[in-house]
Amino acid sequence: MKMKKFLKCLIAAGTLFVISHTDTKNASAAAPFGAEEWTQYRLSPDNNAVIDSGHEPLEYMILETEDEVRATPVVADGKVFIGNHNSGDVMAFDLDSGERMWRNTAPNWIHSEAIYHEGLVYVGYGNRFFQKNRAYSFFKNFGLQDLFRHRAIRGTGESGVMALDADTGKLVWRHGTKGEVMPTPAIYKNHLYITTGDRTLYKLTLDEGALIHKEDIGSTVSMSSPNIHGDMLYVGGSGPLPYTFSAYDLKKDEMAWQTEFPDVVMGLDDVPPAVSNGLVITTGLVSNKDGELEHEIYALDTSTGEIAWQDNWGAGQFVKNNKSGAPIIHEGTVFVASPITKTYYAYDLNSGEQLWAHEDAAAKAPPVAKDGIVYFSNVEGEIVGLDVTRGIPVRRMALEGVLAPAGPVIANDTLFIGSQDGNIYVVPLDDFEDIGN
Repeated sequence: MKMKKFLKCLIAAGTLFVISHTDTKNASAAAPFGAEEWTQYRLSPDNNAVIDSGHEPLEYMILETEDEVRATPVVADGKVFIGNHNSGDVMAFDLDSGERMWRNTAPNWIHSEAIYHEGLVYVGYGNRFFQKNRAYSFFKNFGLQDLFRHRAIRGTGESGVMALDADTGKLVWRHGTKGEVMPTPAIYKNHLYITTGDRTLYKLTLDEGALIHKEDIGSTVSMSSPNIHGDMLYVGGSGPLPYTFSAYDLKKDEMAWQTEFPDVVMGLDDVPPAVSNGLVITTGLVSNKDGELEHEIYALDTSTGEIAWQDNWGAGQFVKNNKSGAPIIHEGTVFVASPITKTYYAYDLNSGEQLWAHEDAAAKAPPVAKDGIVYFSNVEGEIVGLDVTRGIPVRRMALEGVLAPAGPVIANDTLFIGSQDGNIYVVPLDDFEDIGN
């Protein structure tokens, strides 16, 4: 009798285990591939875009777009959302089939990534050219057009942000701005925030794009996508001089602090900052006594804006566009590349100690780190995986085109990277060539 009861209990327990295990597998399989939502640049404040939605890695594939890809592929809800640099096309691909689902077109460049939230895709548009007016003609007469550039509005033609239906690509709303919206928008609670080439921070409603608040931040923002961490928004800006880094209190709708960088001459307005553990990391370029550009990294206290630590990487070869490196933070380490020095760096986040430096092809994009390897994409069409503790190359993958200024992201052990050859490359991490120990 006791044995029968024991067997019944054992069978019941086994049945429950099978049901529970099956339900877990089905739930995982039913969940869409990628992030549930993507509400700011590179998914999270540390800029290390790594997603695990419980799926197996995808097979290698190439997603063809209409023009250059300089934006980060957004992997969410079983889709990839991407925009094109020159043509302004924005589109979605289904990750089950690899087929394009829809395409729409913005009135200008799409230079940075879209974001995804509750069935809508939000994307900014605009270009890097400065608007010319009577002031430009005046300054040009005296050979001072570069001085005008720091006072002008950046972005010619139409600029703004738009919302699209994520399933159909249909336009939901569009909000125009005076200056470009090349930085990635960001969502805080029920509002969308954009930084612009007209030195303004805009707060819009998510459902209609209605303007709620405008804040004059006093600096042109080129590609420094706003980083939201807690109730604060962090962003770098340029002219009017000096270059300035700003922290904005989202609860109070007012500026918390601004830190001026009088020695910086380029880059601070292009770098999307990374935030973790009370520090915000950014980079900029300064001019030395010989007129050469030198690259520097800065860690600012998130509460006060005071510089906690900084380092100078020295001078190197002049780079035409995207001169400043974009950092990520992973497990207490800052990873960043300098296209000026053609070197990849690792720093201890809290102390500012340089842990290693590795010379390689110029990299203009933020890397991504997972499972002891940090992956840098470069202008020669390669992705190099370095050991996070030693800075030694351990993996490499040759692709095509210039892989900049947007860097790779990883979803379910699959790497996604956009290229200026017009393609998005989808590469399982197991496909990388192992090149070292």
